[in-house]
Amino acid sequence: MGRDETETYITVPTFFKCPISLDVMRSPVSLCTGVTYDRPSIQRWLDGGNNTCPATMQILKSKDFVPNLTLQRLIKAWSDSVGSSAAGSPDPASARGIPTKEEVNESLMRLSQAKDDEIRLEILSRIVRFVKDSEASREFLSGREDLVPMLVDIVSAVKTAKIKLAFIAIKILDTIIKKGNEGDRERLSKLMLLTNGADCLTAILLAIQRGDLESKIEAVSVLEVISSYDAKSKMMIAEREGILTELIKSISTESDPNLMETSLSFMITISKSKRVRSKLIAAKTITKIKDILMTEETISVAVTEKSLKLLEILSSKREGRSEICGGGCVEGVVKKLLKVSTTATEHAVTILWCLCHVFKEDKTVEETVERSNGVTKLLVVIQSNCSPMVRQNDETSEQSVEV
Repeated sequence: MGRDETETYITVPTFFKCPISLDVMRSPVSLCTGVTYDRPSIQRWLDGGNNTCPATMQILKSKDFVPNLTLQRLIKAWSDSVGSSAAGSPDPASARGIPTKEEVNESLMRLSQAKDDEIRLEILSRIVRFVKDSEASREFLSGREDLVPMLVDIVSAVKTAKIKLAFIAIKILDTIIKKGNEGDRERLSKLMLLTNGADCLTAILLAIQRGDLESKIEAVSVLEVISSYDAKSKMMIAEREGILTELIKSISTESDPNLMETSLSFMITISKSKRVRSKLIAAKTITKIKDILMTEETISVAVTEKSLKLLEILSSKREGRSEICGGGCVEGVVKKLLKVSTTATEHAVTILWCLCHVFKEDKTVEETVERSNGVTKLLVVIQSNCSPMVRQNDETSEQSVEV
């Protein structure tokens, strides 16, 4: 549930915050440089092989740290005085682990200056908590013009920085770009493809190959956004070695339904380019769609609808129609008539109309439709409440089969 906009926030004294996480310290400890950090944050820093003080960048003579009991008592006294505990009470927001807008602004300033991966991971993790908290948080970040270029720079540095940094940056981009307008999407597309094309696509491909399920879905979602700008963007992505291969693998019937749906949506977007359609057909996308249509496993309505829509688009190419007719796909299309949804039936009818009436390149299609009880189903569609255009296509298809 999002944060209540009327909630009263309490300003946290700066020296109560860990210089790395910017959260109120729960277990303050001091290094030999005299700088105090929250124990988990500085421990991660040191465990990462660093031998400097994050705040001063001084080389540490010793990696030992001592509890700062005085500061711990001050934090507790402050927490008690505001009527909450920084160690677990839901208020203020910082005690819940959700940074305020002011703290996010401070974090972004530090992010633009930070060079160390561990510090940047801490900052990005805070931004993720903020952006996931509420719609207002997402709108706030989407209005920051400096954020998207900063995140794209992190994504494009995947070859020299920790891969997890790129994955988190993609996560934030996926979240905030949905709040953006057409201009924001165009700007992101240009930044990721024209300015940092090869490296950004490398990071996205790695997220699809190596990321967890959530990272895969976010990466494909960002791909769809940046591919929607123009035909050149679509082709650039389609020609990037490995991307289409991974996306086609992700629509396997064994894949997660959400990943399948996101991947199909992306392929529908890029297939608006005729050259990309040919690439999808050559990569055996139609075989995967046939498997989705013919499987006895339960497939979501959205996945079936998108599969048929993509098949409809690919049927506009001669090689696509040849693949559909020769690969046992027609039976799958007929199978989904009147079985899934009105939208799915409309796509199925359009595909059959294209194969049986418009092009008529393979006469065996009509035999397959008839053998699969397609004629009966088409007659039922004519009598149903489908759209007038589909009903007209349906009548034409049914007549073609009778001839």
